[in-house]
Amino acid sequence: MQDFWLYFQLGWQHILDWQGYDHILFVVVLCVTYAISDWRKVLILVTAFTVGHSITLALSVFKLITINTPLIEFLIPVTILITASANILNKKPKNRGTNFKYLLALFFGLIHGMGFSNYLKSLLGKSTSIVVELLAFNLGLEVGQVIIVVGILLLSFLLIWIVKIKRWDWNFFISSAIFGISFIMAAERFSAAFLN
Repeated sequence: MQDFWLYFQLGWQHILDWQGYDHILFVVVLCVTYAISDWRKVLILVTAFTVGHSITLALSVFKLITINTPLIEFLIPVTILITASANILNKKPKNRGTNFKYLLALFFGLIHGMGFSNYLKSLLGKSTSIVVELLAFNLGLEVGQVIIVVGILLLSFLLIWIVKIKRWDWNFFISSAIFGISFIMAAERFSAAFLN
């Protein structure tokens, strides 16, 4: 049981670590268009992302898939770019696109899970019993994501309903800033993924 809590703690610490801010940026840009009243939609969205990254994290840790690390490290900011672009271009979100957003979150979760797997594999080393550790790490990642989501929804509520910033302006500002950061990240990682 001690190992469970250790890997649980490592999971939430990993997602909240500012050195791995690309995952934080993705969760923020995924949720920034929603209000607190949309918490059910956000929960489904983040769960879809979790299911995706849990699948590839498990497949990678059990050595059922191999990962081209430079390619994955490039694709992670690309997922952020696409999500930020969708937020910016979709000025008036419609409910009919919600199912597509869930599928996109699931698919992008598959990519992010491959990124998480290198970290987890380095922690596990030669351990032979990894099911409990994998579960604990995934649950820790989920708790970390929920902390980010609650933080962004509360900040959105404060700025939109208390400070009276227009919802579109808030979405545009955050999505544009994250677009710029992820564009630079993708450009920096491009050569390692395709030119080496």
